[in-house]
Amino acid sequence: TFTVEEAVETIGFGRLHIVLFLIMGSTGVAEAMEIMLIAVVSPLIRCEWQLQDWQVALVTTMVFFGYMVFSIVLGLLADRYGRWKILLLSFLWAAYFSLLTSFAPSYIWFVFLRAMVGGGVSGHAQGREENKQIIAMCSCSNSFLSLGKVFWLAGSLLIIGLASVVNPTIGWRWLIRIASIPSILLILVFKFIPESARYNVSTGNTGAALATLQRIARINGVAMPEGQLSEPAKERRGRFKDLIDPKYLRTTLQIWIIW
Repeated sequence: TFTVEEAVETIGFGRLHIVLFLIMGSTGVAEAMEIMLIAVVSPLIRCEWQLQDWQVALVTTMVFFGYMVFSIVLGLLADRYGRWKILLLSFLWAAYFSLLTSFAPSYIWFVFLRAMVGGGVSGHAQGREENKQIIAMCSCSNSFLSLGKVFWLAGSLLIIGLASVVNPTIGWRWLIRIASIPSILLILVFKFIPESARYNVSTGNTGAALATLQRIARINGVAMPEGQLSEPAKERRGRFKDLIDPKYLRTTLQIWIIW
């Protein structure tokens, strides 16, 4: 018999991992564009709606408030229903509310809709974390994990470059619509993203987990390990109180402080 981790190590890094790396990395582009969008739109909405400093600052605050709240909710749902479903939901959610923001009739609506965008974007992390776990087991993990940061930087530079062209010509509403295009494009390539084999095996769906591993091995052109996939299902998944369990509390607090 063999486990998911042993299968991943045997399969190694190959073509499918590169495709997944590019797709999941592109979520960083979409996320950066949506988050950094406020910096290049704020001066324009300040003038249009005659906003005070605290009102402009509140927009950014609410985006990250939505990000914080929904990242917890979507993380728990991903453990329960799978990362693929939650990742697809987050792309649809972020793209939908981002497009709605471009039609916001007032400041209040703008703040609310951007908070919803922040909530949707928070779900993108589910795909990136699964990608990191897969790549981390491969020999070139350090290079690829470091390279992944480039996507966020690319998204930040892209939205600033677009703003310099779009804002003075067709306006900030069209900038928001253009910024939602990466999320829409990512939805179209979702069929190339497999559900996490770890999630499937944790729910007792060994057949689906094996199918995913076999697909990865076939695309990478390597053989699966000999034997049968055997790993016990997990009775408990996605409990928030596990984070503050004495066994993990120190690590949890360290991660929260670092972030």
